[in-house]
Amino acid sequence: MRDNNNIREGETRNSSKHQPQAPMALKLTDSCLRLSVVPLSLATIWLTVTNHQSNPDYGNLDYNSIMGLKYMVGVSAICAIYALLSTISSWITCLVSKAWLFFVPDQVLAYLMTTSVAGATEIVYLLNKGDTIVTWSEMCSSYPHFCSKLTIALGLHVFVLLSFLILSVISAYRAFSLFDPPCDSQTNIDA
Repeated sequence: MRDNNNIREGETRNSSKHQPQAPMALKLTDSCLRLSVVPLSLATIWLTVTNHQSNPDYGNLDYNSIMGLKYMVGVSAICAIYALLSTISSWITCLVSKAWLFFVPDQVLAYLMTTSVAGATEIVYLLNKGDTIVTWSEMCSSYPHFCSKLTIALGLHVFVLLSFLILSVISAYRAFSLFDPPCDSQTNIDA
């Protein structure tokens, strides 16, 4: 009996040693994702803002010509700033306990990123394929350099979106794991 008890106590001790590591692994994953958002967002901004091409027949095309690209740059800037600040504040002990400080902005930025990626995807599609119904011809044959840089920027922007979707799940887990699960109404009636 004693051997079984000792083994069970040892198992309990070993499993309790592993429990603090799970939140630390989650915290490191969270921080790595947040830090990865910063260079990806900055690269998206740089590729978009410096993207311009001239065509002797159609003129100059740059990101200022397309309102959706301005929105993408704005959202990327907000994401980069927030990711940097939230990474720093996630290691400050007094703020870590306030899970809602991360949950709400992570959710909002995930939705903003979704709208930004959707808008930028539509722009890239219209530049590549055009829309004959509204007489918008494709422009990538006339501006191939502009389209290729914009496609790369959109790809980076999608990685930022995926990072924020994962971050929103992590912050939701942190926020809602503070609460007990709801009671089963059937067990309350039986008791």
